[in-house]
Amino acid sequence: MIPGLANRRRFSDLSEQEVLALAISSEEDDARIYRTYAERLRAEYPASAAVFDDMAKEEDTHRHWLIERHQARFGEVIPLIRREHVAGFYARRPVWLVENLGLDRMRGEAEAMEREAAGFYKRAAQATQDAATRKLLGDLASAEAKHEVRAGELSEAHLDGDAKGEEDRAAHRQFILTWVQPGLAGLMDGSVSTLAPIFATAFATQDPWTTFLVGLAASVGAGISMGFTEAAHDDGVLSGRGSPIKRGLASGIMTALGGLGHALPYLIPDFWTATTIAIAVVFVELWAIAWIQNRFMETPFMRAAFQVVLGGALVFAAGVLIGGG
Repeated sequence: MIPGLANRRRFSDLSEQEVLALAISSEEDDARIYRTYAERLRAEYPASAAVFDDMAKEEDTHRHWLIERHQARFGEVIPLIRREHVAGFYARRPVWLVENLGLDRMRGEAEAMEREAAGFYKRAAQATQDAATRKLLGDLASAEAKHEVRAGELSEAHLDGDAKGEEDRAAHRQFILTWVQPGLAGLMDGSVSTLAPIFATAFATQDPWTTFLVGLAASVGAGISMGFTEAAHDDGVLSGRGSPIKRGLASGIMTALGGLGHALPYLIPDFWTATTIAIAVVFVELWAIAWIQNRFMETPFMRAAFQVVLGGALVFAAGVLIGGG
């Protein structure tokens, strides 16, 4: 009976039968992960899905070899032993933590899986006395070590230049829709909408601490409001804009940061020093927004700068006039 997680077995204490059983369950897990990746990618990236389908088939082949060797040496009953039962053994992250990662990250995860599997088979082969089992484990170590090359061959078979380029463009578009657009909208709202209350308070009270509290409240409140609004108004199913939680986080966090940028200088006790720094921060924020629009949204830089700086200047002037009056 395999002990609980608190008392894991050491790899060196496993019998040859248990090593084979562990290899069988590991190959089964890896094939399942690759098939999950394939299903996750099939609709948007069919070529990459085919790559992971083929990798899953190779893991199935390895598992069949291992089962045949176990049957020949130990019989039909395979002990239940998995990665989590062995101390220091490499573990796979739960698939729900990685299945929503980007395409390149999934490919990277697959490469790491193969490197770890190769290391396991090398270690297992060294600990095995039976010649046939040792040969099988050594062959599997070589196969896993070459899987990165095999993955490249699969990519060549399923991902020609046009398919790879189209998938990369699709991944980039999804990144824009899920992260950049909501984050940019939040940054613009946080940077511009908080200018009037912060600088109106600053010039009305000339009290840095009070100004900071008003800026903090306005920034956090705006961040929460924008985050919930973004997450609630579109579930992403029809629009294809991605997870509402991701979009809500991007919008909410960037909104709060946009306001906090020119609120934090008012932690400085001297009013005019704090105000000078806050004004400088405002210009940096506005130019950053213009750069993001140009870089990711393909808006001509001068037009983006004119729109953002003009809008920010008007709101800033309104705050100064209201507070100074």
